[in-house]
This record gives sequence, structure tokens and C-alpha cells, in this order.
Amino acid sequence: MAREEIESTVQSQSPAPAAAPAQTPSDDIWSKCPTCKEISFRKEVERNLNVCPKCGHHFRLTVGQRLSITVDRGSWHEMFADLAIGDPLGFVDSKPYPKRMHQAREASGRNDAVAVGVGKIEDRPVAIGVMDFEFMAGSMGVVVGEKLARIFNLATRRGLPVIVFCASGGARMQEGALSLMQMAKVSTAIARLRDARLPYLSVLCDPTTGGVAASFAMLGDLNLAEPDALIGFAGRRVTKQTSNQELPDNFQRSEFLIAHGMLDAIVARHQMRFTLARLLAILTRPKGVRAGKK
Repeated sequence: MAREEIESTVQSQSPAPAAAPAQTPSDDIWSKCPTCKEISFRKEVERNLNVCPKCGHHFRLTVGQRLSITVDRGSWHEMFADLAIGDPLGFVDSKPYPKRMHQAREASGRNDAVAVGVGKIEDRPVAIGVMDFEFMAGSMGVVVGEKLARIFNLATRRGLPVIVFCASGGARMQEGALSLMQMAKVSTAIARLRDARLPYLSVLCDPTTGGVAASFAMLGDLNLAEPDALIGFAGRRVTKQTSNQELPDNFQRSEFLIAHGMLDAIVARHQMRFTLARLLAILTRPKGVRAGKK
């Protein structure tokens, strides 16, 4: 696709999203923005798609909130939700790994740090993955890699495009080399999707770092990002010490990456659903034409 067509798409004005974002229950009626430090009514921020109405700071979203403002109402069907892992390495730091997993599962209501499934955006079928940063910092372990590989493989068989919303601190240290293996496994599944000439859109949210940034997050046919998202492999301190250079204030932020050719577009949350729908319309085959095997 011509870059001019991409740029005209992401710059177009977005209509109102099809569904209001899910609200996070809270007794606190106020929300303080970490960027501008202004205080707003929490419900006002939620109605604004969890974007600060004063400065435009994008708060992090839960999986439910992300899906509610992205997919057509009633079209979402989650898959592979029961996949879970035990404690393959018997890992213990300040607490045993099974205890950490139990706490994360109780808090999130899901088995691991990604939800995958199929749905529709503007009536166009699509396979979707949404990473949950609140689940152990969205870390990538065996289950995250397996669920993503499965949804890419399913999309290849069904002839569906794929969208993944990335938000992760990187590979999960409690699973050691097993977690690092997921980088190759998911990348291989993406290669099969590409061989079937099906598009993969990667949306990098705050933060996308470590092994996730070094693998499937940056392998999209188009790599989009939300404004001011932290994106990178090693952290700022490590990079500064390794390179022995002073780093700009916006280093590893979306705006820095797009200025250096590492992203295709920065898309504000109010524009995201409309932009994804337009890109799917451009990149996918007409209805009735299938690419993969059934």
C-alpha cells in the first residue's frame, strides 16, 4: 500500500466509537493525570476513552476497556481462555511463582497476560490479541506465546487479518528460557500469516518493552502506537550506561520512534477504531475471497 494512502487514513477524522468504554469500579470520584497533574472527574476521563481531557495523556486500559472501544458490539468471541501453566522451574524470589500467579489470576479474572479471539471491526472479521499489563506487567510466558501463536495460526487457516494490542514489560523471568522461546514461536506464526498474504497490524501501547518489543510487537505489516507510549528493549538507564551518551527527554517514546523511522503512525485513542477499520478495508481482500485453508 502506498504510504500516502496510509498517511491519509490515519489523519482522517474519526467518528464516535461504537461503544462506550467499560468503567473500572472505584470509590474514588477523582482522577489525577500523571502528565499535567490536573484533577478531573473519573467518569469524565472514562467517557473520554480514558484520555485526560486537559492534556491528552492516554491512561492504560484493561482488556475489557480496550475491546469495548474497538470491536463491534456483541461480536467478540474469546478463544483459548483456559490455557494455563504451573511452575516449570520451581521459581522463587520474594514469593513462589504459583503464589504470584494465583494473585494475578484473582485480580484479573483471567489465566494469563493476554486475551485472544475473533470479532469484527466495522463488520470486518478480524483475529485480535489484547495484552493485559495489569497481569504481572503483561509479561510474556509460555501461555502468552502459545495463545498468540494459536490465534495467528487460526487466522492463517481462516483467512483473517490479525491485530495485536501490545503492552508488556517483556519476557517473564519466572519461566526463564521457556519465556524467551515464545519470541521465536510467535514470530514463526507471523511468518506463516505473511506467507498467506494476510495483514498483521501491531498496536504498541504504553509500555511495550523487552522481549515483546524485540519480537512480535515490531513485526507488523504496519506498526502503530498510541501517543507518548514507552517503547524499547533495554531501559533508559541501561541504554545510557551502555552507549555512554546523553539521551533526549523523549527517548523511547512514540514520537521519538516515529521520527527515527521505527513506526508507521501514531494514532490517538479516539482515532484508533476508525483507523483500524480503514486499514482493514484497504489491506484485506473483498468479502468472499479467502486466502488460507479452511
